[in-house]
Amino acid sequence: MASLRKLIGHLSIPRLPLWQMIKRVLIVMVALQSLTVTALIVISAIRNRRHEEKSFPHIRLDEVRVGDNRLQLYDYGRELYDAMLEAIDSAQESVFIESFIWKGDEVGKEFRDHLAKKAAQGVPVYVIFDGFANLVVPRSFKTSFGDHVHLLEYQALRHPRYFFDPRRYSLDHRKLLVADGKIGFIGGYNIGSLYATEWRDTHLRICGPDASELASSFIAFWNRFCDNGDEITRHYKRCFDPLINLRGNDALRLTFPIRDMYIDAIDSAEHTILLTNAYFVPDHILLNALKAAAKRGVDVRVLVPWISNHVVTDWVSRGYFTECLQSGIRIFSYRYAMLHAKTCTIDDQWSTVGTANLDRWSSIGNYEINAEIFSADFARQMRTLFEFDTSDTFELTLADWIGRPWYTKLSELILTPLRIFM
Repeated sequence: MASLRKLIGHLSIPRLPLWQMIKRVLIVMVALQSLTVTALIVISAIRNRRHEEKSFPHIRLDEVRVGDNRLQLYDYGRELYDAMLEAIDSAQESVFIESFIWKGDEVGKEFRDHLAKKAAQGVPVYVIFDGFANLVVPRSFKTSFGDHVHLLEYQALRHPRYFFDPRRYSLDHRKLLVADGKIGFIGGYNIGSLYATEWRDTHLRICGPDASELASSFIAFWNRFCDNGDEITRHYKRCFDPLINLRGNDALRLTFPIRDMYIDAIDSAEHTILLTNAYFVPDHILLNALKAAAKRGVDVRVLVPWISNHVVTDWVSRGYFTECLQSGIRIFSYRYAMLHAKTCTIDDQWSTVGTANLDRWSSIGNYEINAEIFSADFARQMRTLFEFDTSDTFELTLADWIGRPWYTKLSELILTPLRIFM
């Protein structure tokens, strides 16, 4: 018997220290995540090779008066670009334009040429685009705006010491245009030919005194990051408007009011929440606010793209769907094209249109800007747009979602830890 116990002791598996067990589990998890991400990217690349020009239904909405301003919604890029170019061409005092992505394609060159022409006429023209987001854009295009155009290629990590300051990792995700401090544009559209006809997005034009707030926001950003001596000295009169507010995330100041705006509005909802977002990866507080609204009887509907331009984000986002559906939140999936809009309207009274996604980069990371609007007339248009977008798409049901293949569920589970990076 003693010999048998001795033999078993020799054959037993040695116990590992706790930290080594944790290390091995982490290694396995990272390996599984890497394999899953690689597979998704490869599948997405194969699918994109079969690229066909996409089209989607869109509507034209009338201009709405809100206080002293006139507001116009755009859901089709080409129509928006035409209105933006018209505003540039008519400017007499200044043109401020800022875009996260600015392609060097036909549309990108069209904007460049209109801006260069206006600058050559003696109108001050200021351009901002994000350096990291445009790494693949040829340097020859970035330097082709001409000597008369003031150009700022925003760089998040301009100095080595910035690597040790998390606030400096933020990208400039804003998209806006202001002409003469009187006509302003804000929303999700970047500048490029793809977005003109193949992406479903939402942008807002503001004609009136509140456009000066967009101008002031642009000036503040420019003067903070431009080279010494190139500061903008023009000042447009600020206004306090109870009907239209601008909410801007400022990473350097650690202020993130857009997330708080969403949570406050959701907590106040009594009847409906109609939310459209390109990348639905909410933190637990925002998600709990939506779930609580649904449980108290609010009709909560969320519209997301079924296939976006970030396939991994799609799968991470789907990891939320089970608990959303179980709590009564309705999930609609847009299949016509890439849905890039960032909008919400609540109780036919409150609305927001802007640049911020419902993910961590937009909530507590990048520079963002949203317009918050208190208007029943405008909210009715936002509802019309949402119902149009969801009229011929598909709604997920809890039964169908729970019945999806096991390997899909496993992939979503493996990718769940990536939420903190999105």
